[in-house]
Amino acid sequence: MEVSNLSRATPGIAFPPGPASCSDSPSSGWSMGSTPGGLTLSGREPPLSAFTVLVVTLLVLLIAATFLWNLLVLVTILRVRAFHRVPHNLVASTAVSDVLVAALVMPLSLVSELSAGRRWQLGRSLCHVWISFDVLCCTASIWNVAAIALDRYWTITRHLQYTLRTRRRASALMIAITWALSALIALAPLLFGWGEAYDARLQRCQVSQEPSYAVFSTCGAFYLPLAVVLFVYWKIYKAAKFRFGRRRRAVVPLPATTQAKEAAAQESETVFTARCRATVTFQTSGDSWREQKEKRAAVMVGILIGVFVLCWIPFFLTELISPLCACSLPPIWKSIFLWLGYSNSFFNPLIYTAFNKNYNNAFKSLFSKQR
Repeated sequence: MEVSNLSRATPGIAFPPGPASCSDSPSSGWSMGSTPGGLTLSGREPPLSAFTVLVVTLLVLLIAATFLWNLLVLVTILRVRAFHRVPHNLVASTAVSDVLVAALVMPLSLVSELSAGRRWQLGRSLCHVWISFDVLCCTASIWNVAAIALDRYWTITRHLQYTLRTRRRASALMIAITWALSALIALAPLLFGWGEAYDARLQRCQVSQEPSYAVFSTCGAFYLPLAVVLFVYWKIYKAAKFRFGRRRRAVVPLPATTQAKEAAAQESETVFTARCRATVTFQTSGDSWREQKEKRAAVMVGILIGVFVLCWIPFFLTELISPLCACSLPPIWKSIFLWLGYSNSFFNPLIYTAFNKNYNNAFKSLFSKQR
């Protein structure tokens, strides 16, 4: 895509990286230093416009908020012993990946956006480091969302078999698979010579443009976890619907036994009725408590998946359709879709802490101790 700033002859667009290829963020419409014809000026750059300053300020605030919020979640999990168990290790793994996105990926992407013609002037070695961390962290963030959704699904549908010990083993396995798969996708070009990230002639730094690697990376980083989370939420919805229907069928009037009761004394009938009502009230309260807990978990998973899809689907749909139809999207929309995907790392901790009162109490306790 940087080639479009250097020449008019390029007919199509290159495949930019998302979480599997999210480091080659598209040339934004607010980048300075290029002429209307697409030729980069070699002289001094014009001063930044007010719109550019506003956009850069918002992106800097997004980077800072993403880093600080995820760091707060990590500090809370490390300092509160009650969080040293499942499912908080999955939350911690997600926070680690999102912190790395904010610390290592987003700042360099912003620098690349602001450079004239989006040229990479930091050298080949740093380019490879940036690309590797970009793919690694974004992919791990996406797969961690899928792991949290799976954990909540098993908690709701298999709460008797899915014991604490089983959850620990399952979560540890999911975390290991998440980071191993992310590392494989990120390091495949370097380990197997699967394309080159840095072009010294054009001063361009982007993920490998090999078509086979593009298919492998995008499917492994987004489309496969997308299928997992959609399947999980569909199963959660079916399980919740089945439980609600079963509960409604269970609440039916008891068979009439008035003739048998007439033979008993009125006092005995009163005691019997009181005991039955007490028992029924206790059981209903227990069912209501469990249903409320499962409902909160289902709502949390639904919002987590919904935000995940809204943040990443525009970017990946564009990257899937554009090469097939040989059409090009305006650069400003490419930048919007890319940073919308990055913003998912900001929303993740907000969602899975908003539905857990323990985090709110832990945050208050943490800040009160600091005072």
